[in-house]
Amino acid sequence: MRALIIATAVVAGSVAVTGQSGIDGRTEVQLERLFPKATSFSSKIPSPPHYRAYAASASGEPTLLGIAFWTTELEPLEHGYDGPIPILVGMTLNGVLTGVAVGRHHEPYGYFSVDKKEFAAQFVGKDIRDPFKVGEDIDAVSRASISIASATRAIRNSARRVARQLLTPPVAADK
Repeated sequence: MRALIIATAVVAGSVAVTGQSGIDGRTEVQLERLFPKATSFSSKIPSPPHYRAYAASASGEPTLLGIAFWTTELEPLEHGYDGPIPILVGMTLNGVLTGVAVGRHHEPYGYFSVDKKEFAAQFVGKDIRDPFKVGEDIDAVSRASISIASATRAIRNSARRVARQLLTPPVAADK
């Protein structure tokens, strides 16, 4: 776990807590992997369901680094070969993925598809405006095509949905 000291700060209507945050230990470890520079995470914010990652700043006020969410908590729910695949997605405020962490699932071939490090690694730095097409900008990394395609769609669709609801659209550059 990130810290032994409990620190609380109220930022933008949410509570950022390090340590005893109400986040289960497994999720907290995954959040720390998605946001290694974060010093605290909010409890889950309900609409849409997401966590906020914060970094310490010189002023003492936490700085929002990004947000994370479970693909299985957003509609439409994408199904793999054996049902939904829970994937925790980290995203910056600019709509760039910081990474993905696959949760517990029942995919029969997950150990050589969505569980492979190569699958998760290809989403780090990926912009939500990218196509997310298996065989084009996403490598299949295995023969489990149903699981890979479903997980990719779940990541793309949920990231775009959360971005539409929570992020400020980029300002078009003057031409």
